[in-house]
Amino acid sequence: MSFDVVVAGGEVAVGSAEPVLADIGITDGVIRSIGAGLSGEEVIDARGLLVLPGAVDAHYHLGIYRSIGEDAESETASSLAGGVTSVISYFRTGSHYLNKSGPYAEIFPEVLEATRGRARTDFAYHLAPMDRTQVEEIPELVERFGIRSFKYYMFYKGIDLAGVGDANAYRMSDTYDLGHMMEIMEAVAALGRERVGGERVSLSIHAEQPELIRVFMERVRSDGALSGLEAYSAGRPPLTERLAIGEAGVLAEATSCPIQFLHLSSAQALESALEFKRAHRELDVRLEVTLHHLALSYETYADQRGKVNPPIRSEADREALWEGVLRGDVDWVCSDHACCSEAHKEGDMWAALPGFGGSALMYPYLLTEGTRRGLPIGRIVELASTNPARAFGLVPSKGAIAIGADADLAIVDMHATHPVTAERLLSAQDFTPFEGMDLTGWPVQTLLRGRVVLREGAPVGAPRGRYLRATG
Repeated sequence: MSFDVVVAGGEVAVGSAEPVLADIGITDGVIRSIGAGLSGEEVIDARGLLVLPGAVDAHYHLGIYRSIGEDAESETASSLAGGVTSVISYFRTGSHYLNKSGPYAEIFPEVLEATRGRARTDFAYHLAPMDRTQVEEIPELVERFGIRSFKYYMFYKGIDLAGVGDANAYRMSDTYDLGHMMEIMEAVAALGRERVGGERVSLSIHAEQPELIRVFMERVRSDGALSGLEAYSAGRPPLTERLAIGEAGVLAEATSCPIQFLHLSSAQALESALEFKRAHRELDVRLEVTLHHLALSYETYADQRGKVNPPIRSEADREALWEGVLRGDVDWVCSDHACCSEAHKEGDMWAALPGFGGSALMYPYLLTEGTRRGLPIGRIVELASTNPARAFGLVPSKGAIAIGADADLAIVDMHATHPVTAERLLSAQDFTPFEGMDLTGWPVQTLLRGRVVLREGAPVGAPRGRYLRATG
């Protein structure tokens, strides 16, 4: 039997097991065979290389500081450079993004139209209900658009948001408090109970407590003893994460809502989330950590260009997060990618906008630092691909090298080391906080549904990313 494409002779990561020497037979963009001696019209020589399933970057921001279309064109190219073939981007109404509010039934088609034809990866969206009308839309969004996850930003409820002005105007909504989060949880949980086949509908939670942030920011800025990212961390300390996780946990327990705690940044946050999860094994609770919280600390990188929410923490916090990864406590790793220029970081620490890109480091960083710490390749695959695909309804098409899955592949070289530069990351962002890190595991080729879309660090062909409706 001959296939359209054969990826031949690579060390293939199949499931959570360690890689095995195999060929992959691909026809019509789907994996049809995994074996030996396969033949095809096109043969990609993967001898001496590691073949991984395309990563699923489950925390992403298209269009937060630029237009959605511009970001889709440049930033999904950046993702391919890290072996990411699917991104799930957060979207909300209000300031940034499209800078307007209204029903998602009207706005979300505009979001999809801005992304289609420009994305180089496949893409999906999480949506944030910012007012009660949007909460009422949740069943329609699941049914009509295949949306499976929603979001609540705990630190949006009622503060100045560190310099952006009136919070209500920023959100373009009036009542945004714990009552609003409870109503979202009730709607999500009810919908999950109604659906058949074990389909997961969930709420993503950005857990930082705003009233405490107000107090700590006032103190840090008034005292003036700290600077850089250490000052920003002190202004939004781990205690604010711990308390917010407790608040959200109480409501998740009351509503039985499946949740994920996003971008846990500190030892306190991770332990608080774990305590809640262990105490409530009947609930569906999943934990996320970002690349930048695993890679950076304010002791090793103090530049305000690294401002992000939650903040970059201490070296001790970074080590605690890695310990959680190694123990198996963390469900997936993501980038929280947000293309942010040098101009967005101007002014003092408090005026600089939060966020930066990192999707291009997904496999290179995890393969470099993870293997150095003894993390098996199979576990890296779970963190970068399998687990987020399962959590957000993208299996069986995404998340694994398996017969019947989309042929999304990252073919990486574990023997070549390259320093991180802004140019290598292929983003429109003109800097990177990861500058100078020496990493291995860069993809030499990335395939999307059986076609090469990145070769030797450069995108290939026109964008061919598709919108992903959750199905699994």
